[in-house]
Amino acid sequence: MEQKVSKLTDSEFEQMVLSSETPAVVDFWATWCAPCRQLDVLLEEMAGAYDGKVSFFKVDVNESSATTSRYAVRNIPMLLFFNGGEIVDQAVGSLSKEILEEKLDRLLKNA
Repeated sequence: MEQKVSKLTDSEFEQMVLSSETPAVVDFWATWCAPCRQLDVLLEEMAGAYDGKVSFFKVDVNESSATTSRYAVRNIPMLLFFNGGEIVDQAVGSLSKEILEEKLDRLLKNA
């Protein structure tokens, strides 16, 4: 199955997220994090549902330390919601499909 959530590194972050025309959701995660893996399934589903409206990315905290430090990521999973290069919302830990949909709809409404 094709992955709809793109993996980003420090060097790609600015171009893909901060300079993006579309709102973006960035998932800070790690391979060893069980809640992160659970959230992966939901994010893939949402990436399909919001295809073309919201871009979805994931940043491995072990591989992209500059971006992780820049956004003071202390706990994972952590989602940051960007619009016009600015953080407009965030979520830490597991969240339900309903809460994620609310956040995505709010992100689009303010885009």
